[in-house]
Amino acid sequence: MALALFLAVFLAVPGVQAAEQFSCAGDPLSAEVFQGAVDAAGIPNSNGGTVPGAFIVIRWRGISLQLPRTNNAGPPSYTDGRWWWQALDPDRPEFSQRRGEVEHYSCERTPQAIGAGTGEHAENG
Repeated sequence: MALALFLAVFLAVPGVQAAEQFSCAGDPLSAEVFQGAVDAAGIPNSNGGTVPGAFIVIRWRGISLQLPRTNNAGPPSYTDGRWWWQALDPDRPEFSQRRGEVEHYSCERTPQAIGAGTGEHAENG
């Protein structure tokens, strides 16, 4: 019953994309884009299939960040003023934070684990 309720809620959330997996500064990072509510539908910057009101959830090093989409021209970027994410190159996104000076973290896409999310497990041989 709980599983059915979870699936009903999960499937009812519009605009959810599967989380993408990266390695950033040597640690695993997941990034998941949500379309979110949009107040100003007339804003013309809809590059990358997102519009202002969209946000990204990043999970990295035990923290979870929800960064709102900016209205910057070009490919979607996300920031809360401290953290920044942009995927000009989807395989090597830009990820940084401002802590006095800007710290940049080198990121690259990691291959999806075989059987991830399916309940399958790799056997050790």
